[in-house]
Amino acid sequence: MPENEPWEYTLYIPNDVRAVTVARRTLRLILTMHGLIRLTDTAELLAAELVSNAVRHTKGPAALRVRWSAGVLRIGAWDADPEPPEPPGKLGVLGEEGRGLALVRACADLWGWQPLARHGNRGKYVWCELAAA
Repeated sequence: MPENEPWEYTLYIPNDVRAVTVARRTLRLILTMHGLIRLTDTAELLAAELVSNAVRHTKGPAALRVRWSAGVLRIGAWDADPEPPEPPGKLGVLGEEGRGLALVRACADLWGWQPLARHGNRGKYVWCELAAA
């Protein structure tokens, strides 16, 4: 499949800390198969932070969504909690909370979140983007 054709994958994951490793390894395989190995290190870090937040801060299932379109890789994590994510903290500040989204903000070209409501289900989608160029 040529690098310029769009594609999308969704990995549904249980509320289990081991899901972070599964998500990272799955993402590495997807990017390798699509010839985007140059993005894997940063993409894995971003996916791990997003999935980790979804698993650590919610009680329900989650999903990793990976999309490639027009030279941009979008990585997102859905979870069942409609509450907005905590604002990013500052990198280098000691503490357990807020560093994940600070890493996302520092490493991604763009990031954000949106509330979701569908078929009576509520939640949120936190995403980030990496440009290939």
